[in-house]
Amino acid sequence: MIIGVPKEIKNNENRVGMTPSGVSELVRRGHMVYVQHTAGNGSGFADEDYLAVGAQILPTIADVYAIADMIVKVKEPIEPEYALVRAGQVLFTYFHFACDRALTEAMLRSGAVCIAYETVTGPQGGLPLLIPMSEVAGRMSVQQAARFLERPQGGRGILMGGVPGVRPARVLVLGGGVVGRNAALMAAGLGAEVTITDISLPTLRRLSEVMPRNVTTLFSSRHNIEQELPMADAVIGSVLIPGAKAPKLVTADMLKLMKPGAVLVDVAIDQGGCFETSHPTTHSDPVYTVDGIVHYAVANIPGAVPCTSTLALTNATLPYAEKLADLGWQEACRRDAGLARGLNIIDGEITFAAVSEAFPDLPHRAEMY
Repeated sequence: MIIGVPKEIKNNENRVGMTPSGVSELVRRGHMVYVQHTAGNGSGFADEDYLAVGAQILPTIADVYAIADMIVKVKEPIEPEYALVRAGQVLFTYFHFACDRALTEAMLRSGAVCIAYETVTGPQGGLPLLIPMSEVAGRMSVQQAARFLERPQGGRGILMGGVPGVRPARVLVLGGGVVGRNAALMAAGLGAEVTITDISLPTLRRLSEVMPRNVTTLFSSRHNIEQELPMADAVIGSVLIPGAKAPKLVTADMLKLMKPGAVLVDVAIDQGGCFETSHPTTHSDPVYTVDGIVHYAVANIPGAVPCTSTLALTNATLPYAEKLADLGWQEACRRDAGLARGLNIIDGEITFAAVSEAFPDLPHRAEMY
């Protein structure tokens, strides 16, 4: 198979779809890999690193899309890429279709096979291709909350861990999944007083067993969230419904409960966000303020640490990319039901239930994965 690795063109996205080590494995298995010129630079991989393991370098993104049977990348195609995607081509990347109608319509028109990292499931369940970036995003969410709590950044002027004799920041984490666990651990490690919420009692029990003593668990309900918001200096939104839009757990009215200069970090913004007042921001312009509350809603948080993120992502995606390349997408998905869960769009039809529910007027197949 011919695999293409284009350069990411989303704002300040410095990750790349595959490391030279990953390319080496695909080449060793008899596949041809074409990498766009300078695609790996932001992650610390030069063209020479890819050439050394058998890849070919192409000058433009159009060249990569034109030659590849399968595109392996990090973020969803954005508008300049729509016309480059062709019928029958496999795209293996993060998509988050349910919150982006324009992207969904463009991929339907293309006739491509869209396999979304975020809905692939593992043998024991879970989301193995989402986990590594969720770990990064969860940890970074607290770094960003700490940064924007600083007064020069518009925050309350609170030090996350406090100092002896001065209370530390209070951090509310909404969602006890991978992002939430990592956010809570990072905030606790900095010395904050942390409350983590979830609707699953088994999840809360597990968290209570493994979290440090400065982390409290709380059942997630509107009432409980409203009780916590007046005390929170930072709120990390980390709820996830695989392939679907995130629920709005903090409404616009609830902002009035919060202290001016408090910070909201919406890690769920890729799935539409879990704060009603959220809209996507970028690393170059990451925050805005609503009713005195600082909102951080960067849609590609791990892109700020691409050296770490690219290595972690390739570790997870490579086994699946190998299956797709060795067997073709149809046979690979027949053999691996978890990989088949990644099929979101095939030949102009939606094949994933949560995406179809988000856009019921768009073409879909009756038998959805």
